[in-house]
Formats: sequence, C-alpha cells, structure tokens
Amino acid sequence: MNVPPRNRIEVMHGVNLDQLARRPVEHYGGISFAALEREISRFASELDLIVRFFQSNYEGAFVEHLHGLEGMADGIVLNPGAWTHYSLAIRDALELTGLPAIEVHLSDVGQREEWRRVSVIGDLCVGRVAGKGVEGYREALRLIGQAVGSGS
Repeated sequence: MNVPPRNRIEVMHGVNLDQLARRPVEHYGGISFAALEREISRFASELDLIVRFFQSNYEGAFVEHLHGLEGMADGIVLNPGAWTHYSLAIRDALELTGLPAIEVHLSDVGQREEWRRVSVIGDLCVGRVAGKGVEGYREALRLIGQAVGSGS
C-alpha cells in the first residue's frame, strides 16, 4: 500500500521571538517560545504535517536558512518579527525559495503602530494570519497545508 508523503513545513521565527515570555502580554499572550513551539507541533500533528523550526535574531542567518530550504521543505510559515516591516534581504531570500509561504503574527499588527502595518513580504505569501495569538499558527498551518496540497 502506498502512503502519500506528508508535507514538510518550515516554521521560521525572527528577531525577538525567542523572548516571547518577556514581551508585552497584551500583544503576545505571555506564552514562552518553547510553549509556542510545542503548540505548533501539536497543531501540525493534528493536520498530518511535518514541521521543523528555525529561529534567529540575526538577519543574515535568517536569509541563509531561507537559501537552504530547497529540497528541505514544501512550504513555509514565517513570523519574521520586526523584519516583516523593512527587511528587503529577507523578502528577496523568501522569493528565491519559490515555496508557498504564510505570514503569521501573534499580535494584530494592523491595529498597532503605523510602521507595523507595512509588510514587505506580504505580496510573496499565499496568506496572512495576524492577531489570533497561538491559534493563529493552527490557521497558518491549515492554510499552508492546503497550499502545498495536503488538503488539510
């Protein structure tokens, strides 16, 4: 019996996401980064997706990781943090992957400071989820699963 391959999703977190528990609760929910990754893993399991995580506070490392995704992932869920709003280097690297991507943010960036309302990667992504806290990652995984053909 042939079992279809499970889709591989790269979950990428950018600058300051590793410090979630120290960030304002009203925006980020007070969850720790480790707890966030555990929840994402649980969501992925429910959706029959394989997830791999990457986090960096160094823009160049984030770019290099995107460069290395060829053949390693079928789609990307990414929260670049503040880089979302200005990093053209990350934008170019994301474009080079040729992979479908979902932009995700814990907070509602559209209702925060004016500069947070800009996304330099948004037009490269097949979807965006913001302001739904941890549950936003479940939605992002569902959307990327659909985009890569899992039908989840």
